[in-house]
Amino acid sequence: MNAINPSVKPAPERAPSYYSATLNFETDYPTLQGNVTVDVAIIGGGFTGIATAVELAERGLKVAVVETNKIGWGASGRNGGQVTGSLSGDEAMRKQMRNTLGSEVDDFIWHLRWRGHEIIKNRVAKYGIQCDLKHGHLHAAMKPSHMDELKASYDEAVRRGMGDDVTLLDADGVRAQLGSNLYCGAIKNMRNMHLHPLNLCIGEAKAAESLGALIFEHSEVLDIVHGPRPAVVTAGGRIEAKQVLLAGDVYHKLERKKLKGLIFPAMGGIVTTEPLGQLAREINPQDLAVYDCRFVLDYYRLTADGRLLFGGGANYSGRDSRDIAGELRPCIERTFPQLKGVRIDFQWSCAMGIVMNRIPQLGKLSSNVWYCQGYSGHGVATTHIMGEIMAKAITGDLEQFDTFAACKHIKVPLGDQLGNPMLAAGMWYYQMMEKLR
Repeated sequence: MNAINPSVKPAPERAPSYYSATLNFETDYPTLQGNVTVDVAIIGGGFTGIATAVELAERGLKVAVVETNKIGWGASGRNGGQVTGSLSGDEAMRKQMRNTLGSEVDDFIWHLRWRGHEIIKNRVAKYGIQCDLKHGHLHAAMKPSHMDELKASYDEAVRRGMGDDVTLLDADGVRAQLGSNLYCGAIKNMRNMHLHPLNLCIGEAKAAESLGALIFEHSEVLDIVHGPRPAVVTAGGRIEAKQVLLAGDVYHKLERKKLKGLIFPAMGGIVTTEPLGQLAREINPQDLAVYDCRFVLDYYRLTADGRLLFGGGANYSGRDSRDIAGELRPCIERTFPQLKGVRIDFQWSCAMGIVMNRIPQLGKLSSNVWYCQGYSGHGVATTHIMGEIMAKAITGDLEQFDTFAACKHIKVPLGDQLGNPMLAAGMWYYQMMEKLR
């Protein structure tokens, strides 16, 4: 049956995704009305804003989070749910951060790769967050040239003490893990994880609230007031604070004078099949998350109820695809021919914030107004790393913040008009290079 299931209904006010249909509980935070005074006001109720709120509240600060839509409404609640050590822009980081860190840059980046895993794992345990957290991941090679890269990654992991976590697989080894003949090898990594990202984000919001944080939904910020006592202003109220963090990623149009032309939307599409029953165990008996080695890759995993959640490609025009299921079905059936004709129950997209050099952008807009954005498709772990870094910076420890803030970024003139065409051209180039390697 090549069809979308018309009986599946999305949760109200959220994208019609598998995640919104399987929430542990829906949020119902108030709209900001009147004046509020806190230590830190955070704009954006996705992973960056919520993770930073938890970090700050744990340090004893009074925090308020304002979100235009619902907590986890954007990419934080719509992504592939994979928590991996792949830092977007790591080579660009290494080149630029060497100026600041010298010979320590390689160790800094290596330890950064895995910090998000520890934060998420510890937070889930500490606050009892139910988000289907599981360990196990394959980074899969689709052609022999990919194996050289995987072998180098494997060797580094072993050299740095991760030998018990990683296994280098050949084609037969992959087939023992997956019911697919598509791959010629892989790294199996048991430190990497996968989870239900929307339940994680909402669970972390609940944790922040339990620590005294104020959370407001349906409260679009219209202006940021700079000065000795900064403030954020919505249609219904105002939050005065000692410090403000702008954590809206690609979803806002605030502070355009300084931020315009730095980050651009790319639309990623994801589908989820009907429950597969026994087939789920046949195609993925170890319940691993998977992505491949290509520049424009496919990624997938099983859900808690035995569906295949599958994403792939990206639309760098910044515009939504009209038929995500139609685009991804051939990829599913190429990977798992036994799923030919499987019913697709959910399809959705999300806007990822893409940075030209792929290095997350951390900085200050004035003496007490900060911003943090730009994870280029690797946001689940990275947002939690950045949340910790921003909380440290706001409370006086600037070391890691300064390392990122010192990185130079490309600011595209006429960004809204030229940025996405430049991204599309760049990805076309990398796709052509992919065919040559």
